[in-house]
Amino acid sequence: MLTENPPAEAVRIRTFEVNNRMVMAIAVPMTLAYLTTPLLGLVDTAVVGRLDNAALIGGLAIAAILFDLVFATFNFLRSATTGLVAQAMGREDATEEQAVFWRSLMIAGVAGLAVIAVAPLLMKLGLPVMGARGDVAAAAATYLGIRALSAPAALANYTILGYVLGRGMGGTGLFLQTVINGTNIVLSIWLGLWLDFGLKGVALATVIAEVTGCVIGFIIIHRRFDRRVSPSWSRIIDRPSIMKLMALNGDIMIRSFALMAAFAWFTRLGTGLGEVTLAANAILMHFFLVAGYYLDGFANAAEQIAGRAIGAHNKPAFRKAVRLTTLWGFGLAGFTTVFFLLFGSTVIGWMTTLAPVRLEADHYIFWAALTAVAGVLAFEMDGVFVGATWSRDMRNMMLVSLALFIVLSLALTRIWENTGLWIALNIFLAARGFTLLAILPRRMDQAFGPG
Repeated sequence: MLTENPPAEAVRIRTFEVNNRMVMAIAVPMTLAYLTTPLLGLVDTAVVGRLDNAALIGGLAIAAILFDLVFATFNFLRSATTGLVAQAMGREDATEEQAVFWRSLMIAGVAGLAVIAVAPLLMKLGLPVMGARGDVAAAAATYLGIRALSAPAALANYTILGYVLGRGMGGTGLFLQTVINGTNIVLSIWLGLWLDFGLKGVALATVIAEVTGCVIGFIIIHRRFDRRVSPSWSRIIDRPSIMKLMALNGDIMIRSFALMAAFAWFTRLGTGLGEVTLAANAILMHFFLVAGYYLDGFANAAEQIAGRAIGAHNKPAFRKAVRLTTLWGFGLAGFTTVFFLLFGSTVIGWMTTLAPVRLEADHYIFWAALTAVAGVLAFEMDGVFVGATWSRDMRNMMLVSLALFIVLSLALTRIWENTGLWIALNIFLAARGFTLLAILPRRMDQAFGPG
């Protein structure tokens, strides 16, 4: 574990009220913000889907998976920043809040340049591993080569969003995500369709949007800093504090990489089922992404409030945060599942004009819609464990769930082909949530004391 929480008698308990209003003040803006991300995915897929080439849809899906695998390595910039800022807020340590931001931002800049440098190697090794060949491989390489240029700004946006969420600034998070994704959506349509740049235009739109969001986000955060409590340079580069951040990185990096590996494995098995099935799965995966970004809003509320409760050593606040965010999450997940069961075919028809792909996707609507309910507990537990910086547990339970998914996907696809693959994915999502829930009481006792 990253840290051991001190016993109750060694710290001052700082009280604050946790209620639905607090949860919704974070969750609603961030839910709205995250909804723009799957909308972006829908628009990008729709733009490429209207080029009447299934290989381009498959190439976009594979390229997005590979890029997300790389970014998963640095997902700690968002998660760790959120948890550490929230805990500093709970301790009422404004100087450390700023110091966490600067440490994370420095790492983001270096990491972003490294991603640009290794992009050619990613294409050389990653595309064959994903089973991409011919036109699919060419499309994926085109997208990757351009989008890699966004890495420094995109990783800096992880840090910016992490700070914003750690402070519970849901409205600011909504604004920044809307700027990034809204810019991306408009430019994807303009460059991809109106200017006829196709897949290149979709990738270039992402680069421009990430840079725009980074500049605006940095200005907003820097202007709100209280200069009277600004950290010294020696505190920013304090070795134990940096090592603390990097220790979180190790566990969250493995956890995030394992999560993306699961989706890469899902895509890889889909590739083996044919180009049409690959394209259908790529479209249906957006059902899960829509649900995921809905649920992430409440997971973000869990992160901020749970982290603040850890810093304040306030067990009642922690327990109430877990309960309220989970209840809201299940309600929203149920609504999302019902929506896609009723209107999934309409959404598929909007996303592609290719009749074979539309017919193939229609066969698996039920299993794709079910991912919202299957995954809700995983989102909520991730939020709680991120805020508490219980990173080792997240890592271990993710690895257990990934192993289960690989075994089940191989077995079930032999029996039911693509249906078996979707069943295995739903079991994987459920396993992530329930394994973390099982160990939550023990971790709470260790953090706050029994009772």
